[in-house]
Amino acid sequence: MLENIQLQLLLATFAGWVGRKQSAVITYLVEENRILKKQLESGGNRLRFTDDHRRRLGAKGKPLGRKTLRQIATIVTPDTILAWHRRLIAAKWTYPRKRVGRPGVMKEIRGLIVRMAGENPSWGYARIQGALKHLDHRVARSTIAKVLKEHGIKPSPDRPMSWRTFVRSHAHLIAAADFFTTEVWTAHGLVRYFTLFVIDITTRRVHVIGTTANPTSAWMEQVARNQKDCEEGFLNGKRFLIVDRDAKFSRKFKSILEGSGIEILLTSFLAPNMNAYAERFVRSIKSECLDQMIFLGRESLVRAIAEYAAHYHEERTHQGIGNILISGTGPENAGIVETRERLGGLLKYYYRRAA
Repeated sequence: MLENIQLQLLLATFAGWVGRKQSAVITYLVEENRILKKQLESGGNRLRFTDDHRRRLGAKGKPLGRKTLRQIATIVTPDTILAWHRRLIAAKWTYPRKRVGRPGVMKEIRGLIVRMAGENPSWGYARIQGALKHLDHRVARSTIAKVLKEHGIKPSPDRPMSWRTFVRSHAHLIAAADFFTTEVWTAHGLVRYFTLFVIDITTRRVHVIGTTANPTSAWMEQVARNQKDCEEGFLNGKRFLIVDRDAKFSRKFKSILEGSGIEILLTSFLAPNMNAYAERFVRSIKSECLDQMIFLGRESLVRAIAEYAAHYHEERTHQGIGNILISGTGPENAGIVETRERLGGLLKYYYRRAA
């Protein structure tokens, strides 16, 4: 009787051990399947394990032992799984060391120092230090000097004002002029026409001065006189005119405007961003209109430019001035939505017709 009881206990113990072993094996295989499923969902032909994958397989594979793992593991070797487990133990008992010495300036603060110096040429180290303190960043003057030196930025007395800052601070007094060209079919074949325009930096309003196949010096001189007309000149009230170094902006053209009190600002060579507002208008009229059409004679080109100019001022929103119309027309929230078309539907304007 006693022997039967002992045998039953032995069998129960063995069965429990086998059950736990099987449960551990099943748990490991489930984890493998979960990882494989995620790998398949992410795509790719190669298994890539994250630290979380290694931790989970290592923790669930260690109780099984090397012999059992050789029989059931399918995506990594037993030695790899056990190595991951040892790494987990080492990480548990490895404490982070405190950094010796003064911590470096955070990337965000370094960026702010460079930004403030670039946007404010007159700011010295103390002024930048005060602005950073207002943002709850306490930085020594020596640190600011070091950061600026690393970025090649000179101290405030020798730091020039950026072109962008100058344009923004004087925008109401500045206009910009430029040419764009268009190929036109004529009786003599393809002829290149030059269109001269002026843009107001503040309002983005554009005045198309004229279109000609031969912008001679005499033509440019007459343009200069017309733009400073006391009553209708587009440059009335302006103090600066940005132009590039194109030879068509002749010395006589410049001298006429300078004699009227307008200072000519020449852009650097190969620096279109210095005349960015004019360049942006050229890009707009080219991509939205001129590049989509074939012109037969000068008159067809002049008509297309006039239609685009009307669309540009009255119907096209502009990101640079808050996505509003240059004409100042406000948004409409009542009425049926209708479409106004120009140039055969190439240019469209959506508006609400009043009920």
